[in-house]
Amino acid sequence: MSENVVLRVEGLCFAYPECGVLEQWSAALPAGLTLVRGDESSGKTTLLRLLAGQLQPQAGQIRLQGLSPGDAPKAYAQKVFWADPRSGDLDALTARGWLGSLPARYPLWDAAALAAHTEGFTLHEHLDKPFYALSTGSKRKVLMAGALASGAPLTLIDEPVGGLDKPSAAYLGRALAQVAGQPGRVVVVAHYESLPGVPWGTVVELNG
Repeated sequence: MSENVVLRVEGLCFAYPECGVLEQWSAALPAGLTLVRGDESSGKTTLLRLLAGQLQPQAGQIRLQGLSPGDAPKAYAQKVFWADPRSGDLDALTARGWLGSLPARYPLWDAAALAAHTEGFTLHEHLDKPFYALSTGSKRKVLMAGALASGAPLTLIDEPVGGLDKPSAAYLGRALAQVAGQPGRVVVVAHYESLPGVPWGTVVELNG
């Protein structure tokens, strides 16, 4: 098991001024699919932001293939895919423009996978729209197409089915199953319940 661990977290602590979130949280995540499950306000998105290096923990260590976000932020960032579906940072970009910028950032980018996900999520008609003009579901589909094609050793996906139609949700399940066997890659999905048919290798419960 230890040889297969991609992401190791030890003693992670984080609190907002108004409430605590994580207290001495530890995990050793192997390659494959990890579900972070919890109710609203249980800390799922906060955990993803910590793993992405977007938030700094008050204590504890995060190591992705031996790299820490604090010690080697640029090298760590190249190994992590994170795009917050609630953020407006991409609003001025078109979906095509943003997707086109990703190969330069991710050394393991898979163009064939992007083509498959564009087809599977029926994104062709949305590629030339700016993000601000996309529906909630279409925006999530573009972000997930980029996430899955990135090849990033740590791929973080938050609340994946928000706004998705049934065919797209079904495709997402198949797409996740396909990446489950990629060596050296852990895909962490935060959601309040399990997604049917997805072969989760690890399930982490957050209680808030």
